[in-house]
Amino acid sequence: MKIPLLPLILLVTVPLCAQFPERTLRIQKTNTPIHADGELDEAAWQNAAILTDFQRQFPVDTGLATARTEVRMTFDDRHLYIGAVCWQPREDYTIQSLKRDFAAGTSDVLNLLFNPSKDGLNGFLFGVSPLNVQREALIDNGATQSFEWDNRWESAVRNHDDRWVLEIAIPFKTLRYSVLPGENSWKINFVRTRIKNWEVSTWHPVPQQFPPNNLAFTGTLIWDAPPPKPGANVALIPYVTGGYSLDYQRDKNSLEVVEKQDKWTRNAGGDAKIGITPALNLDLTINPDFSQVEVDRQVANLSRFELFFPERRQFFLENRDLFSMFGFPDTRPFFSRRIGLARNPLTRLNETVPIIAGARLSGKLTDDLRVGLLNMQTERVNWDTALALPAANFTVATVQQKVFGRSAVSAVFVNKQNFLDNLNESQRADHQPWNRVAGLEYNLYSKDNRWEGEWYYHRSFSPDKEQRGHTLAHFLGYNDRYFGAYLGYQMVDSNYTAETGFVPRIGFQTFIPGIRRTFYPKSKTINTWTVGFEGTQTYSLDFQETDRDVAVYCSAEMKDQTFVNVVIWNAYTYLFEPFDPTNLYEPGTLPLPDSQGYTYTGARFRFNSSTAYKFQGTIDLSAGDFFNGNFVRAEGELRYRWQPVGILALGYSYNHIRLPAPYASADFWLIGPRAELSFARNLFASAFFQYNTQINNFNVNARIQWRFAPVSDVFLVYTDNSFAEALPNTQAKFLTPKNRALVLKVVYWLNV
Repeated sequence: MKIPLLPLILLVTVPLCAQFPERTLRIQKTNTPIHADGELDEAAWQNAAILTDFQRQFPVDTGLATARTEVRMTFDDRHLYIGAVCWQPREDYTIQSLKRDFAAGTSDVLNLLFNPSKDGLNGFLFGVSPLNVQREALIDNGATQSFEWDNRWESAVRNHDDRWVLEIAIPFKTLRYSVLPGENSWKINFVRTRIKNWEVSTWHPVPQQFPPNNLAFTGTLIWDAPPPKPGANVALIPYVTGGYSLDYQRDKNSLEVVEKQDKWTRNAGGDAKIGITPALNLDLTINPDFSQVEVDRQVANLSRFELFFPERRQFFLENRDLFSMFGFPDTRPFFSRRIGLARNPLTRLNETVPIIAGARLSGKLTDDLRVGLLNMQTERVNWDTALALPAANFTVATVQQKVFGRSAVSAVFVNKQNFLDNLNESQRADHQPWNRVAGLEYNLYSKDNRWEGEWYYHRSFSPDKEQRGHTLAHFLGYNDRYFGAYLGYQMVDSNYTAETGFVPRIGFQTFIPGIRRTFYPKSKTINTWTVGFEGTQTYSLDFQETDRDVAVYCSAEMKDQTFVNVVIWNAYTYLFEPFDPTNLYEPGTLPLPDSQGYTYTGARFRFNSSTAYKFQGTIDLSAGDFFNGNFVRAEGELRYRWQPVGILALGYSYNHIRLPAPYASADFWLIGPRAELSFARNLFASAFFQYNTQINNFNVNARIQWRFAPVSDVFLVYTDNSFAEALPNTQAKFLTPKNRALVLKVVYWLNV
């Protein structure tokens, strides 16, 4: 398959201009000390330029914001300082909780965006609410944010009846940047969100059709004197843990307890963050522990393929696009969850795999050249006498060169080395000694963010000839205020194997079309409404149709950001092997036969309420044909904002599947109550429950977090897994235990 190059050539040769004129700010150095107390009474603030006239971004992107915002900036040899005055009556505050890293759209906030390399793709976000709740994130690919990233910085807020005053001090060591001879400049923007009135405003204008935190639309920060070189930036992050676990080993048939394995555990390890250069960072980890990371949100799986769950572990997140964003979402050559996590074939649950040590070098060699290098070693895990996960070494090497302003050419190499010497014949049956993937990519991002594209070619290598294959893809999309369209093509051959990646399906080729038209009615309630078409058309490698999923839709976004969507879809599935859509394969029912195709249609209705109200919710209803039967699905979440303590929520999912006998029918319930509470800015509690009848598991995950020092925490975590339903003729009853554990963990961040 030849990839069309003409659109690429035209795009990179035609100049693209931003919609709005660029704004600039000159920042001056101060020789007088600044104390971050929210007063703005130091002399440096009186001499600093004041940024005003924030432009509305939502509900419209014309005119000035109705609430005034004033921002100042200065710096000294150690810190970058930001002072701001946000005019807003105290009674209009919307604050979901006092917990750090609150989600977008849940609390009033002033966000600061920094893009030191001026590539329009990679940067930092720092945000503060009117009650001085902080959030920080790494930004990659222009707008993708990773709030799992933590670092040290200070802020203070003073609240007045008609305004709140903010003062921020960010250590230069926290940022990644280069100092150039002569004049230095960064790309920056400031984004303010007020929930009650649902107004989003920005210092540098951002078109309404794009996310407001998009680095494609930024002003320029010009340094009157060069920022200081950060110098040695070394942080040690040791941890200690202690805990107790109890595991119930059961007979496979009767589920009678064969053995109770209980043990007390203790452990220690840690991370180190070393600034090799101001823009290049080395992360080291020894015996890492991720017990404090929240459990995955379970979902009912009615598909034939593995589901994707996002990475939550902080070690893998900084510069994650250098490692984890190659390929399409279903052809990632590297998926960090393959390291330290694995599915237990006996329990069907994801379990941790001990990581001995790891190192990760990532960042910029120049403003246009980025590199990434990762190496990690895991231990062997014995599931039973016949099944084992071998010890393995993982290596990933990447390089990315910026071209044409915001675009990039990249290369990736992934290697997994399995250690099979100490495994018996049955344990090594499913494992090859090694697996490798190498690939090249071109990612297009136009200056005005209207054009986006991706072209890639990846090839896998293995001792087994049947695992040597390739995948390639092409995608080009256009998105402006009124119109959007995209077309993609993807091919994965039958031999492509990426053991360290996420590739749930091989041996197919897919066409991915989509088009939409957005309207801006003159209405007091509706802000925009959109009609469109989207879908995927999948064929075997010899062009036999295997899957089709196409839909027409109409959606409306209200001025308070309530969202309504209606979809009518048509699908086709050809089964190459017998398949039970319930994924239960219970005795007495037959899977659908292979070598047969099924066409089915249905409709879907989605409603997301505005977060401006204390009571909130989402509803997602689907109904229609399903293979040779039918189904009804209802899922969503009900929430209550207990301002400013936290959120109480109830997630729900119900699937009603009816196929004609002797094929499988089922009713699946997935109920997930959760509570996220903040008793102070440094004391948080969360509890998450998941009642899942499809995998017959009831999970409890409860966590208390005390932040006793900057980026230093004490965690107390309790997890419990038990049976969600009784099984006939077995010892398994409702809440019969499977395993449980209690862990205490202390983490301390030490700057050297």
